Amino acid sequence: MTDLITRVGIVAKTRLAEAAGVIAELAGWLDARRLRAVFDTETAALVGLPPGRATFSREDLPLHCDLLVLLGGDGTLIGMAGRAATAGVDIPILGVNFGSLGFLTEITLPELYPSLEAVLDGTAEIEPRMMLRSRTMRAGQVFADRLALNDIVITKGALSRIIDLVVSIGDKPAMRVRADGLIVASPTGSTAYNLAAGGPIVHPAVDAILLTPIAPHMLTNRPIVVPAASMIRVKPAAGASNDELFVTFDGQSGHPLDADDEIVIERAAPIRLVRASTRTYFDVLRQKLKWSER
Repeated sequence: MTDLITRVGIVAKTRLAEAAGVIAELAGWLDARRLRAVFDTETAALVGLPPGRATFSREDLPLHCDLLVLLGGDGTLIGMAGRAATAGVDIPILGVNFGSLGFLTEITLPELYPSLEAVLDGTAEIEPRMMLRSRTMRAGQVFADRLALNDIVITKGALSRIIDLVVSIGDKPAMRVRADGLIVASPTGSTAYNLAAGGPIVHPAVDAILLTPIAPHMLTNRPIVVPAASMIRVKPAAGASNDELFVTFDGQSGHPLDADDEIVIERAAPIRLVRASTRTYFDVLRQKLKWSER
């Protein structure tokens, strides 16, 4: 794969000062292999690159590299995955965790260079991860069009009462949810907010979308798993008191909802994550969820 990768984008978590030395070393490692290190503006400032070297915004960086290396945690990866998907590029993403092992950034610092070597020689395991596309329809027009790796969440304001939502799968009514909110998650997002809300863990290879009510006020409102090809429509129930409704995307952005808005969610093109060769998905679950502890 070396002949296909000539530019490596490097992004560090915002203000992660301890990454500066690693970034400088990584740039030298790439230079020695005649690969060009490409930086976003924030990471360039963190490492103190000399003036005049080309840098790009985080939104534009995916358009100027063939591989993304992210130094930080799951939040850094989620943000850049959304930017890469929005840019419409199909490049591998290698996430390196600077803290405890992440669900997504599962490659540790000692594994950085072996993982890079595996990507360059074509032996790395690169796993597709489903993205979700959410369109907010307002007065018959698209008000917002967003992509999410983990989840789209419809929830209430801090002082609001429970919310009342109508959910359809395709053009078929599915359920009415009276709860604190509703999570629509990808399999990747099953170990995020969905897990905390009591939803199921779904292996990322499963082609499905999850719908999990948050603190439902009816015991019969339970999580449901539907085929990934489904188009999911969520809107406030007519005549219900739905004050201060919000929709958020991967917990990183969002907007308020009007009473007549409709959220349309469907599967989008996947991103590609570089997997650690030293552990399986279930190894990560055991470590993060402490399944092996008594």
